Amino acid sequence: MSKLIVSLSPHAHGPESVEKNMYGVILALLPTLLVSFLFFGVGSVLVCASSVLACMFFEWAIAKYMLKRKPTLTDGSAIITGLLLGLNLPSNLPIWMVVFGALIAIGVGKMCFGGLGQNLFNPAIVGRCFLLVSFPAAMTSWPVIGQLSSYTDATTGATPLALMKQAIKTGDTSVLERLPDSMDMLLGNLGNGFGAGTIGEVCALALLVGLGFMLWKRVITWHIPVSIILTVFVLSLLLHLANPIYANPLQVILSGGLMLGAIFMATDYVTSPMTPRGQLVYGVGIGLLTVVIRNWGSYPEGMSFAILIMNAFTPLINNYCKPQRFGEKVAA
Repeated sequence: MSKLIVSLSPHAHGPESVEKNMYGVILALLPTLLVSFLFFGVGSVLVCASSVLACMFFEWAIAKYMLKRKPTLTDGSAIITGLLLGLNLPSNLPIWMVVFGALIAIGVGKMCFGGLGQNLFNPAIVGRCFLLVSFPAAMTSWPVIGQLSSYTDATTGATPLALMKQAIKTGDTSVLERLPDSMDMLLGNLGNGFGAGTIGEVCALALLVGLGFMLWKRVITWHIPVSIILTVFVLSLLLHLANPIYANPLQVILSGGLMLGAIFMATDYVTSPMTPRGQLVYGVGIGLLTVVIRNWGSYPEGMSFAILIMNAFTPLINNYCKPQRFGEKVAA
């Protein structure tokens, strides 16, 4: 009689495979990558390429020489970690910092737990948050869009999120009048010397194209991204109606790393809940924490910290949001 062996997550159902879904995510990231190369030029290419190569190298080296097992670079997970880490960084970040972040992402965020399927936290966010805490000045210097040939000497500017934070701190609603309108933020047409933020957050439309592709290919479900975006929208609308120092909810959801985090990072197979109900709870929690950190925390952005916090709650959510067992009677 053969034994039933259940492997570690992520689990692929039906004809799909983990590798196929991983490369599906990579394909979904291509529009965002192409737009970032168009807007930031050489800086975006250098940061993203060095991040991917460093993540692949550290995963190979740790698996081969420390864990003493065959490296699994072909599954695509190291590439995704490198891409997401790169997209969460400024386009003028020094390469040595990018490599350092990749080491933390792979070494601490992933491989020290045992590798793919065993990590508690999203590796790319672990690397990004480590760099943000360790090098806050470099990680919050945002290049202005359009400097295609510049890298280390790029001109920087304030992001829309920084203006929203300034309005809350000062109570001056006129600050919000300097924000780009919602359509410009959707297309990445910030103008007026605005810093564009991280490489991957510049164009919400490209991220939404990636979301549509992943939903079409059933790489992810709608539960996590929709619950995050809807929660942030509703809470931001209530705050805006209560006090005009809080920005328009459309501008809130189109600014910063909200779309990138909701679509590509919170939906990580390993660190998110398994059931649709659990994913909705998880998404609402991320949205709530993001609004709290953005409006009342020290940093203008709160998406990465919110995802990390809810990653820690994923085992608890899985425990309480279980599907009904086959044949189990429901209490009247």
